[in-house]
Amino acid sequence: MLSYQHIYHAGNLADVHKHSMLAWALSYMIRKDKPLSYLETHAGRGLYDLQDDAALKTGEAAKGIALAQSWFPSDHPYVQVLDRIHAKHGASAYPGSPLIAAESLRPVDTIHLSELHPQEFAALENNMGPYGGIFRQKDGWEMAMSLCPPEPRRGLLLIDPSFEVKSDYDTIPGTIAKLHRKWGVGVIMLWYPILTDAPHAPMINALQAAVPGAVTHEVRFPPARPGHHMVGSGLFAVNAPYGFTEEAARLTALFQDRLSRLM
Repeated sequence: MLSYQHIYHAGNLADVHKHSMLAWALSYMIRKDKPLSYLETHAGRGLYDLQDDAALKTGEAAKGIALAQSWFPSDHPYVQVLDRIHAKHGASAYPGSPLIAAESLRPVDTIHLSELHPQEFAALENNMGPYGGIFRQKDGWEMAMSLCPPEPRRGLLLIDPSFEVKSDYDTIPGTIAKLHRKWGVGVIMLWYPILTDAPHAPMINALQAAVPGAVTHEVRFPPARPGHHMVGSGLFAVNAPYGFTEEAARLTALFQDRLSRLM
C-alpha cells in the first residue's frame, strides 16, 4: 500500500484521460458563482518531472502526454493548465490531479488532499504549499468518509487509488454508495485501470447497480511497453456535470482517431 509512486506513470495515456476530464469538469463547475470543495483521496506528490530517471525508465509519458497534448485545442482547460505549469516549472513538468485542481479553482474554493506515503506526502506539501489547501497524511478513504458532506457542499471528490490493494475492487462499490448517500449533491469521480485480465469488470457492474444514473467512461490504448498489462483507463462519475457525457464522447473519438494513426 505504501510502495506505489506515480512518477513512474506520470503523463501516461491514463493520466491524459483522467486529467483532461477533471480539468473540464472543474472548469464547468466554477462557472457558477458559488464556492466549492475539492477532495482527493490518493493525491500523490502533485507535480512531476518527466525527465526524472523514474519517469524515463518506463517511457510512459513519451507515449502519453508527449503525443496527446497536441490532440486538444489551445483553449481546452487541460491544455491551459499544462501551459501555466510549463511556464512556472519548465517544459518537463507535469501536474498531478491536485495541481490541476489548484490551477483550475478560485480563492473561494477549498482543497482537501490526502496521501499516506511518507515521501509522497512530503513532496505534496512542498509542491502544493504555495497554492494552499488542507493536507492530511492519512488513509484517503477515511478522509472522504469523515469529511463528506464537506463545507461548501458543492464540490468534487476524486478517488484515484493505485489498486495495488486488490481488495479495493471489492470494497469500492459499497464505499462509493455510502459516500453518495452522505453527500447526495457531490460529484464523485473514480478512476480505475483497465488491465488485460479485466479485474475492473465486476466492480463496475456493482457500481452501476449501486448508483444508477452514474456515467461510466472508458478509453482504450496499446500497452506502453511489452509486457505492460494496462490497456485502457476508466472513469465512473456520480452526479457528472452537465455536458460530461458529450465531452467524454469527444475524448473517445480523439483516442480512437489519433491512436489509430500510430498503429
